[in-house]
Amino acid sequence: MSAPLLTDRYAESIEGVLQCYDRVVISGHLQDICYAKGMTKYLYQHGIRIFDYGKGFAEPLRNAIRTHAQAVAEAHGLEIEFIVKKNAFRKEDRIQEIVAERGDQPGLVHIFSAMERCQAYRPWYDKKMEKAYVKPVTKKCLHYYFYFIDEALGLCYLRVPTWSPFRLQFYFNGHNALAHRLQKAGIDFELVDNAFVHIVDYEQANELAQLDIEALHKKLDAYARQFCPVPERLNMLYHWSIMQAEYATDIVFHSPEPLEAMFPYLLEVLIQAVKPADIATFLGRKLHGNYQGEMGNRFNKRWLGRRLKHQMGPVTIKMYDKFNQVLRIETTVNDVSFFKQYRQVHHRDGSTTTEFAPMKKTVYSLPPLAETLQAVNRRYLKYISAFETPEQGIDKLQRLTETTRDEHHRYKGFNLLDEEDASLFRLLLSGEFIIHGVSNKTLRTALGNKTSSQMTRLLKRLRMHGLIKRVSHSYRYYLTELGRQVAVLALKLRETFIIPELAHASPASA
Repeated sequence: MSAPLLTDRYAESIEGVLQCYDRVVISGHLQDICYAKGMTKYLYQHGIRIFDYGKGFAEPLRNAIRTHAQAVAEAHGLEIEFIVKKNAFRKEDRIQEIVAERGDQPGLVHIFSAMERCQAYRPWYDKKMEKAYVKPVTKKCLHYYFYFIDEALGLCYLRVPTWSPFRLQFYFNGHNALAHRLQKAGIDFELVDNAFVHIVDYEQANELAQLDIEALHKKLDAYARQFCPVPERLNMLYHWSIMQAEYATDIVFHSPEPLEAMFPYLLEVLIQAVKPADIATFLGRKLHGNYQGEMGNRFNKRWLGRRLKHQMGPVTIKMYDKFNQVLRIETTVNDVSFFKQYRQVHHRDGSTTTEFAPMKKTVYSLPPLAETLQAVNRRYLKYISAFETPEQGIDKLQRLTETTRDEHHRYKGFNLLDEEDASLFRLLLSGEFIIHGVSNKTLRTALGNKTSSQMTRLLKRLRMHGLIKRVSHSYRYYLTELGRQVAVLALKLRETFIIPELAHASPASA
């Protein structure tokens, strides 16, 4: 029988479970010119000499993007902020400062510009073939970051390069998008950073977290036209594909205590327990001997909390705590074709079949990708649920050693290192009492120095702490499973570890 899921084991301590996309990065490219042969073909078709590629094609469009960005900034009363040093500050922190001042109403928030690396082309002449063409290279060009708040997606940005082939990058966060939908639906919530620490209705929140891809596609086209003049000038449409996607399963606790007790132990166990074959299983793959990709585990501490990461090729599974109240399992994929999907496949001969094939990178793969990543998180959750976490033992130990009350009487706890309590445990584990049970009389006879009222109080003390139970319609008591476990551990702790260690310890100096 499989172990219950962690979410079932801690059901009373868990407020809810949320399944949602986190970080999503979408790449937009113009299909006709996004590769070197296509760019070469385009230049020939439009009568542009290959060695005029810069002045005759790329530079006029670069100037148009710069002019357009400046016009957008002036229209919104903004000043473009040029980032001189790459790591001078985090763009996200700067944006949050601006949002805190302007409010979270939809619209353009800020524009950054920075010199960054990009894909580009270089004119080339092949003497053997006697033909000119462009070849792919990497260079630096000016990029614009348009940060804005969308009424459905929340805070987003569009990264626009100023050099051909003008590959765009669009970002949104699924948690921010869900926050806007919850607000519109009138569902109360509390969002801290990019994690929900409270939602009134988790069932409805999980339904609202599903993406409307048709609406998303229309937004992508609209923002491309708004912030980049290239598609209109070239009479082309951007093709949108998934560049990176993170899918999170958030287990939200009512209070930090259960997670604080459980999480350090889980980290310690999983660092040692998770093997490469396990990582492949989480991802729905089999690990073959000829696999050459990167695999492994990594643990680190961040200002937000502790994180354990498992990696197989372009996919990583992370488990971390947020604010000591949310246990997040998150799968990140940088190449969605790593996963297979049962879909229609078009062959070169014109025929089609339905079979398992690598998932397409198109933005329309986001819904099936969500199902796939959700299954990955579920397999990982099932795996970690098999490990017994210590907080239940901590709770039992605390109740065992603390004084408890019954109406007007107090019954002190048990000290596992005390000789008197150890003698009692040793007696209760004797074969006679295990078989026939213990009564006031037999216990008094065995101990010899206790009165009947003292034995009654001792038996009540054992019962109040859950160590013995009485047989119906009798005055005999037997050890409970907890009582047997405590008695064995108390004697083992004293006689196997503490006493031998102290016997070999050096005597204290005078």
